[in-house]
Amino acid sequence: MLEQGPAVPLEMIARRASVGIATLYRHFPDRMVLLRQVALDVLTQSAIAAKAALQEEPDAFTALARYLHDAIDLRIGVVMPMLAERVLMDDELMAARDASQAALAAVVRAAHDEGSLRADVGSGDIGLLMIRMTPPLPVPLSPADNHRLSHRHLELVLDGLLRFLAVDSLPGRPLDLQELGDIPRDENGDYLSVMEDGNSRCRQTVHGPDDVRNGTGAGTSGRSTTNGS
Repeated sequence: MLEQGPAVPLEMIARRASVGIATLYRHFPDRMVLLRQVALDVLTQSAIAAKAALQEEPDAFTALARYLHDAIDLRIGVVMPMLAERVLMDDELMAARDASQAALAAVVRAAHDEGSLRADVGSGDIGLLMIRMTPPLPVPLSPADNHRLSHRHLELVLDGLLRFLAVDSLPGRPLDLQELGDIPRDENGDYLSVMEDGNSRCRQTVHGPDDVRNGTGAGTSGRSTTNGS
């Protein structure tokens, strides 16, 4: 599903899982049942990952970094748009979605409280960021290399999330995960903008090495990689 989307042939899924197509259909009678179970599993595991990171890591930003690497491994950025478009949201799925969102929001809130995460980034920004980073790149790379590059590029992004490395404020405003599920539409059915008007390119100055070295911030000023990929 990561490589080809939710319309990937079920025969290919069975082959990748090293099972016969009859076995797949025995567990998942149709595609929608399979999509629902994938979404439910990923949402459940993502909530567990966020809670574990916050409990086990020495500071909130390291917990956020660990969670985002875990989220890449879970392919959560692929599941969320699939969930919105293809899977009926029943009570169990909505509860799993809400628990996943609440767990991520708790990590983001803790990173804000300790002063390590820049204040103009919200939980919705983090969620949308993962949707952007997870799909394969449109270049001829193996699935394994695409996955490794997602972790590599996440490390670049994490440095941009640190408050004391921020060079300017971001355009628009922080987004919240809750509001992303209730964006209003106009009379034509098109989504209305929830971002503030303004220049989408905000960087006015480039700070030199001394500015970065002299930055101060709570949490992980010397952040270490939480994933070896």
